[in-house]
Amino acid sequence: MKHRLFFFILPAVLALGAAFPASAEKADRDKPMNAEANALRYDDLKQTSVFTGNVVITKGTTIVRGERVDVMQDPEGYQQAVSIAAPGKLAFYRKKRDGVDEYIEGEGERIEYDSRADLVKFIKRAVVRRYNGATLVDETTGSLIVYDNNTDVFTVDGGEQNRTASNPTGRVRAMLSPRATASAPVAPPPAGPAPVLRPSTTLGNEKN
Repeated sequence: MKHRLFFFILPAVLALGAAFPASAEKADRDKPMNAEANALRYDDLKQTSVFTGNVVITKGTTIVRGERVDVMQDPEGYQQAVSIAAPGKLAFYRKKRDGVDEYIEGEGERIEYDSRADLVKFIKRAVVRRYNGATLVDETTGSLIVYDNNTDVFTVDGGEQNRTASNPTGRVRAMLSPRATASAPVAPPPAGPAPVLRPSTTLGNEKN
């Protein structure tokens, strides 16, 4: 049976709020964070929380899904979160970019987030997509994709783990749409009536 776990109930779960990207839409920071899972194991001494069984975590526009999500906090208060997919499936991560109608969405067999570096890693069968509203504009696949929330820069590695029937070489594949650019400003029409052109009776510098 699926249990709903509300983050304002357990102090340990409150720590998870810092474990997901701070560069998500700023309004997300003030939204309540909720989790759904079949089970939760919390160790206060080790500062760890383990959610298992069709885990869904939401905070505003940020969504994380996996079969298991582990959250660990170090002595300095930084958190690491690991989302692991069920066999044959992919863990999922999505957030809205701040200030624009764009979303970053990613999948992988394993997703890791490090709050100290503010990096998200998508590991094995990794894919990251960028949406403008509901329109897909960028898509990248690889064996490892590292997304930097501070700069919106990502790196992609290919290799053995990226080989599939449709991509036997395991090379990185990307579809990147050009960014829209502002058109050049049009010069305003001159003020006042247009000048009247009169025929000339001379050529060049001839004098009358």
